Amino acid sequence: MKTFTLLIALLSTSLCSAQYISEDDKLHFGAGFLISGGTYTIVYSKTKNKKKAFWYSFAASTLVGLSKEIYDGYIIDGGRFDNGEMVATSLGGLTASTTLHLFVGKKNNEKLKNIAIVN
Repeated sequence: MKTFTLLIALLSTSLCSAQYISEDDKLHFGAGFLISGGTYTIVYSKTKNKKKAFWYSFAASTLVGLSKEIYDGYIIDGGRFDNGEMVATSLGGLTASTTLHLFVGKKNNEKLKNIAIVN
């Protein structure tokens, strides 16, 4: 019965379809990721404050995405503001900020000092 359920679950995935993500949105996501990662690194190295680094890096990527879309939409294209590209840039920034917030600054050496090595 478990095999049958697994087979049905795997075969049903071929019926699912995902939303199309354009190449430009992938580039916006990557740009937001890089901007946020760089900003997080700089702010954290200066302040050693993870919360401040998280919010500054997320704000930097969102601000860059917003300003780029304002520039593209109202200066170049004459009124075409693309919400999807701004969201993609912000999501890239959120991904980098969250990842770095979770893994940067952990003090594992404190835990290792209390462990005795026995042969």
